[in-house]
Amino acid sequence: MGIAEFFQHLTNGLTLGGIYALIALGYTMVYGILKFINFAHGDVLMVGSYAGLFIYNALRGDAPLGPWVLIAFFLAMLASMVISALLGVTIERVAYKPLRKATRLAPLLSAIGVSFILSNSAAWAFGTNSKKFHYPFDNTPFVFKGVVITPHQILILSVSLVMMIILKIFIDRTRMGKAMRATSLDQQTAMLMGINVDRVISLTFSIGSALAAVGGILIALDFKVYATMGTMTGLKAFVAAVFGGIGNITGAMLGGILLGILETFGVAIFGIPSGLKDTIAFGVLIIILLVKPAGLLGKDEKEKV
Repeated sequence: MGIAEFFQHLTNGLTLGGIYALIALGYTMVYGILKFINFAHGDVLMVGSYAGLFIYNALRGDAPLGPWVLIAFFLAMLASMVISALLGVTIERVAYKPLRKATRLAPLLSAIGVSFILSNSAAWAFGTNSKKFHYPFDNTPFVFKGVVITPHQILILSVSLVMMIILKIFIDRTRMGKAMRATSLDQQTAMLMGINVDRVISLTFSIGSALAAVGGILIALDFKVYATMGTMTGLKAFVAAVFGGIGNITGAMLGGILLGILETFGVAIFGIPSGLKDTIAFGVLIIILLVKPAGLLGKDEKEKV
């Protein structure tokens, strides 16, 4: 493998990993506070993608590529983040909050039920045919020292990096971010300290859902929008969260990036057919569960009985 080819695969892996990382953050944030996996997260991504598509098409109309189309794209992205955030909070209040004191299996089954409701409702409302999400710019690739790069890849890397930095600063530096970390450590103690745990949980769902919408739109530019688009993408983002250390924000970012790189190089080096590349993610999941169940940055927790 030559140097140019290596950096080509690395660029493709970072691009894919950036999307996985954005989506994985939603899984890891919810697990960090409620200790359960929100398997409806991928379908929230799908709803956000549909919302972004319809709003983008309404705003741009028949305008040719230019500044207004690009502005319309980012306005649609912001609107889809708001819609997905509201959806995430609604799902938490209706399907998860009443089950907080139930066994861990109950909210898990509820999440699976919500997932089926969202995907089937989307198929009924919008049809089963995929819909094209047009680029808001000329996506003609250019070559930099032998590496082919597209404007879409630059958009993904830029947006993913900015979103992850903003989230990290929010979690580490703000008052609400500290409340989220405190709630993650011990909900009962957090309540005794005057923290509104219900508000923190709602905020966690809203942020995770908004990031999922961004990831969905970035994916949709290449793979279109359809009712089941969040299923496999959501599962692989979950693998990324486990890979990095479920419940760990930095771990989710690292896990997403590494999974994207491993998936890209796995296809290139081992000659795995593109139709079977999803097996790489689940192979990584099995290995990480066998070797280091807590993930790369996760910590083993001991419970006293």
